[in-house]
Amino acid sequence: MTTPALALITGSAHRLGKAFALSLARMGYAIALHHRGSVMEAERTAEEIRALGVDCLPIRADLTVPEKIDFLFSLVDEIKAPLKIVVNSAAIMPVGKARELELKDWDSALDLNLRAPFLIAQHAAKRMNDGGLIVNISDIGAQKAWSRYPSYTVSKAGLDSLTKMLARALAPSIRVNAIAPGLILPSDVVTEEQWQRLVERLPLKRAAKLEELTTTLEFLIKNEYITGQTIVVDGGYSLI
Repeated sequence: MTTPALALITGSAHRLGKAFALSLARMGYAIALHHRGSVMEAERTAEEIRALGVDCLPIRADLTVPEKIDFLFSLVDEIKAPLKIVVNSAAIMPVGKARELELKDWDSALDLNLRAPFLIAQHAAKRMNDGGLIVNISDIGAQKAWSRYPSYTVSKAGLDSLTKMLARALAPSIRVNAIAPGLILPSDVVTEEQWQRLVERLPLKRAAKLEELTTTLEFLIKNEYITGQTIVVDGGYSLI
């Protein structure tokens, strides 16, 4: 009997990370389900994944602390399946204009959105002896100058650059790509009215469906001749 491959998805208790985890589970991957503190949501997601007939281990870890990333991988190593896929989906989006942003909000975004994917890639590369794929979840904001979210936009621009660097450094056995969504799910920092105004500005006049992001991940898994690329899935946001 073939041992199933393992996929690690950070920030996967809910929202987009959960969608990626469920999509990979449907493809037959065992799932390492990382979350920071959403214990109940993570367990509910894990039950959904197990119902699909694959193993799932929820792992709680604060990725802004490097030692916790070591801990995360110590538990990943206990799963008896080869690590093949890593999706760096965990992120934070502090609000605050550049003149006023506090240092803690700068550091929290850079630590989670940029440093953590780098450290995770280092750990993953040591374990992907037979090859693998790392997918960083970027944002169309990496191409913008969002004045309300300076630390977030800088971190995502850095993540796009990190994707290219890692793709070259880890080739040929490990591929590294990124997915840059536009509007998918409203966040806590925008009102329903603000969200609708943003959606109406898009050329396609609607937010993305979750499956339009998960099928992009599936495409990157299946097409093994793509590395170092950021795939934009934004409904035309980058055009405005």
